Amino acid sequence: MMKHIEIINGPNLNLTGKREPEVYGCTTMEEYLEGLRARFPEVEITYYQSNVEGELIDRIQQVGFSGDGLIVNLGGYSHTSVALRDALLAVPAPKVEVHLSNIFAREEYRHHSLVTSACRGMVCGFGLQGYEMALRSLI
Repeated sequence: MMKHIEIINGPNLNLTGKREPEVYGCTTMEEYLEGLRARFPEVEITYYQSNVEGELIDRIQQVGFSGDGLIVNLGGYSHTSVALRDALLAVPAPKVEVHLSNIFAREEYRHHSLVTSACRGMVCGFGLQGYEMALRSLI
């Protein structure tokens, strides 16, 4: 049976490949997803991105009851949103948090993520490869 894993990205991640390439790289998320799907044809990998907190909560609730796993990169909301943490806790799908940069090597306020405790684990600092690491852990 094919697994369904959803990647949910938060604010500003629509600019991956364009924004601060020295931190986030030059590959767009769409380019990366194409390769990821090719490497894992046995997994249905869907993708959702929003800059709006409530839309992210809605999406977590939509797919978190039926999917086989969630990979979440909630960007800046990771450090501020109790509501997103609560949404992750409310759904049974296993979850892995991803951050493209090493949040512990950045500004102090990024060192703590409110959503980590609602997830099976966290991958940070490996750029877009972090999504594949998270995917492998869910498979």
